[in-house]
Amino acid sequence: MGTGFSKKKKQAKMMQEQLSQMQSKMQNQEFVGTSGNGLVTVTMTGDQELKNIKIKPECVDPEDVEGLEMLIKAAFNDASKKAQSDSMQQMAAKLPGGFPNLGSLGF
Repeated sequence: MGTGFSKKKKQAKMMQEQLSQMQSKMQNQEFVGTSGNGLVTVTMTGDQELKNIKIKPECVDPEDVEGLEMLIKAAFNDASKKAQSDSMQQMAAKLPGGFPNLGSLGF
């Protein structure tokens, strides 16, 4: 009984180290989101720190600030979804048996 517990404890520690390494890698990885067919581009890190926003001049219309705001939001959300998806894929690859079906949780 003691050896089984030791083995599980060792496996848990190894998994924790792998997840910590993955988290560190994700924080340094950059994700690019776009909207409006490339009119707005957002670059963010895996921990969702906004690094850069690029707006093409033809997108700037003083009469339609709301439209520009929507494009920025859409580009940010696109980058965020890419970061989340990549994170989930990396975690699934590290877990024995992958991720269980999380169904209603939206994953």
